[in-house]
Amino acid sequence: MGTTGQRADTVFVGGRVFTGTGTGSAPIDAAVAIADGVITAVADETTVRSLADASTDVVDLAGGLLLPGFQDAHVHPVVAGLQMLGCDLSEERTLAGYLETVAAYAAQHPGAAWIRGGGWSMDVFPGGTPTRSMLDAVVPDRPVMLTNRDGHGAWANTLAFERAGVDRDTPDPVDGRIEREPDGTPAGTLQEGAMDLVGRHVPLATPDEAYAGLLAAQEHLFSLGVTAWQDAMIGAFPGTPDNFDVYLRAAREDTLRARVVGALWWDRERGMEQLPELLERRRTGQVGRFNATSVKIMQDGIAENFTAGMLEPYLDACGCATANSGLSFIEPGLLKEAVRELDREGFQIHFHALGDRAVREALNALEGAREANGANDNRHHLAHLQVVSPQDIARFAELGAAANIQALWAAHEPQMDELTIPFLGPERAARQYPFGDLQRAGVRLVAGSDWSVSSPNPLWGIHVAVNRTVPVEAPDSPGEAEPCAAPFLPEQALTLAQALTAYTAGSAWINHLDEYTGTVEAGKYADLVVLDRDPFAHPSQEIADTRVLRTYIGGQLVFAATA
Repeated sequence: MGTTGQRADTVFVGGRVFTGTGTGSAPIDAAVAIADGVITAVADETTVRSLADASTDVVDLAGGLLLPGFQDAHVHPVVAGLQMLGCDLSEERTLAGYLETVAAYAAQHPGAAWIRGGGWSMDVFPGGTPTRSMLDAVVPDRPVMLTNRDGHGAWANTLAFERAGVDRDTPDPVDGRIEREPDGTPAGTLQEGAMDLVGRHVPLATPDEAYAGLLAAQEHLFSLGVTAWQDAMIGAFPGTPDNFDVYLRAAREDTLRARVVGALWWDRERGMEQLPELLERRRTGQVGRFNATSVKIMQDGIAENFTAGMLEPYLDACGCATANSGLSFIEPGLLKEAVRELDREGFQIHFHALGDRAVREALNALEGAREANGANDNRHHLAHLQVVSPQDIARFAELGAAANIQALWAAHEPQMDELTIPFLGPERAARQYPFGDLQRAGVRLVAGSDWSVSSPNPLWGIHVAVNRTVPVEAPDSPGEAEPCAAPFLPEQALTLAQALTAYTAGSAWINHLDEYTGTVEAGKYADLVVLDRDPFAHPSQEIADTRVLRTYIGGQLVFAATA
């Protein structure tokens, strides 16, 4: 704590402060002053009030909590914003709701050549695979393609397959699968790399639409207290223009108010020849508050469609081992070479590693890079970590790799209970989302949402990290059954302080922003959030009821609740 004696632009009084300076720290009784965008004092209320004059904005916390701005370490705002502005299914949880939304959107956009959007959930459909005939019933006259909420699959109607020339004779790509009817005709669902078979024919969102999507997403994130993030997928993808250019435009026009790190996409269909392009993108991709200094490597898929890379095969519906152990999108030898060279060039590497084999392949590659290049401050991290072998838990700390957790997924809900646990088997299912084991092993935890895959609300993610149950009002909630739902592997729960630290100081560290943000200390940027209550003073089951009242970036108010 300290004070400069400088007149304050804003002071916060009447509550407590979570400084975030230690993973086990509780809030303190203190007030905070800020001036010229920087925290100038964290002290007793009398001292802080002495820094105010008639023009100072005095914010009464009214028993609430002041804390560092949340930082989302794995999020897709441009994609999420475009979904918000398009045919958005994320607020529905039934087939009838999905079809009503699609029909209404098509009626409201009669000039749209394609109906595009997403946000559907696999657990709504038998086997997680919707059919083309469902969409044909509401939009028979225009092609429709809708990605699912996790971005690893898509749902298309008959006309979309016809326009793309995808039929019973179309082979599956090496990195994906076409779900088929008995005669081989596409059934309606495309998994992983198969999405591109249709997706390459979908008209791109225009640059202006993508820009509007980014700004809409930014406002939504501000309303949830998120002041900085790492965009986990910077590049051009089916249906969207290159979001690298979108961020550069926002940075140059000063409409990007959040602090953003961009993770440049590693094209898994190419090899080391793409390294010079990534270096050039990093050189030109550091403008204003945007810094494209990370590289995203997607090593596997997801468990629900059996593409997450596993050490042992998946089970079938009868509990017998299959011949499928998931995918490794990048051959482990090439992965080691790529990671070694990216690390040598000073890139941070952001892995998608969901299955235990993918986690091990990523850690092995990092181990090889350290042997070749020595230790450094690149701050590599592995995201998702659904299944981790006990043998690999300690290796994170040994290699200086952070665990990037998406806590909202670590709970009993239909996608977990119906589409995942039966196909993993009891032993593997008991190793899911081992946040507690990672924390106890001294691994640095950082946190993200993977929005639009799941809600970007940090307080909902923190609720699950602490309780290992889904908040009642979250989109993934099983509804009326939720209050009785058993915690999911409760031994892996975090404390409230640990979870908050992952979402603040932890993610600030991974974004190389820890010198300036992530804690409430004199000299740090005034990136701050005001909560309507102190969640430490309430039962943990009420964490998700907490609301963001105000969000500040550099001392500037970027969100204020209206009610």
